[in-house]
Amino acid sequence: MRWEDTCNQTCSVARATSIFGDRWTLLVLRLLFLKVTKFSDIQQTLGITKHRLTDRLNRLLEEEIVYKHLYDETYKRYEYRLTEKGIDLYAVMIVIGQWGDKWLTDGDGAPVEYVHKNCGQNANPALTCSCCGEKLTASSLSLRMGSGLQKKLENEEINKFDEKLYANVFGWEKK
Repeated sequence: MRWEDTCNQTCSVARATSIFGDRWTLLVLRLLFLKVTKFSDIQQTLGITKHRLTDRLNRLLEEEIVYKHLYDETYKRYEYRLTEKGIDLYAVMIVIGQWGDKWLTDGDGAPVEYVHKNCGQNANPALTCSCCGEKLTASSLSLRMGSGLQKKLENEEINKFDEKLYANVFGWEKK
């Protein structure tokens, strides 16, 4: 499969990866969450070329993850702000950061701590079941075919890569 085909897979992880599956896009999103929103500030903070940053921001604009906000009418300067769709990536950023804190720190500890504004205490955000509140882990979850995949199968719209993937996941025979 070619990289540009990931956005067409019947897999939410593959589709999401097609948007922010490179190192620069996640770092741009991190800065936007940290309220670094001006092009020049993002570019200088990351040390990314203007061309590459423009490319990544345009992709985020295309996907409606960010929008441009005019902050200087005289010079027609914009800043980039997260849309609701973009803000929904916060949990993803927290989980990636927590993983890095656990496995990639240099021994000095986590670079930032998450403080819950309501109680003022350090928070350790966790994924929990929306029904029972139990913490979710890889071993406490199983997969079931969703309606999106079921419809693709019924309409015979599934591509060969997805067919192979889901045949392995759900144990059915490939055509």
